[in-house]
Amino acid sequence: MKNGILTFLAGAFFGAGLALSGMTDPLKVTAFLDIFGFWDPTLAFVMGGALLVFGGGYFFLRGTLKLPGNPGEKISSNLILGAVLFGVGWGLGGFCPGPAIANLGALRTEALIFVPAMALGMVVVQRIYRIDG
Repeated sequence: MKNGILTFLAGAFFGAGLALSGMTDPLKVTAFLDIFGFWDPTLAFVMGGALLVFGGGYFFLRGTLKLPGNPGEKISSNLILGAVLFGVGWGLGGFCPGPAIANLGALRTEALIFVPAMALGMVVVQRIYRIDG
């Protein structure tokens, strides 16, 4: 029950932060990616704030955290391909999973199309590569 409450609070803070910072607007994201046009650096500040919070929490909890994966794990072709596909989807749609799901609540047409397509892509790749999770 305690983990459920903490997870709920983390999600609520995440959603509130996305909305407050304007990161639920795909135009803000695509403006951040448009480094040769009308570049908007605000997403960098949001990411920096998230890294500061994570870094501080990790520093204090590092002995108690059990993170998945192997820190010495090599970079695989699947990781690179997945990162490229994620980046292409992010750049084309202006959404990454968090803001896309947050936009479902606002019933934005883009999110109503993007989220099911994202879920379908995840299911297809999990089936092709037989990934559990």
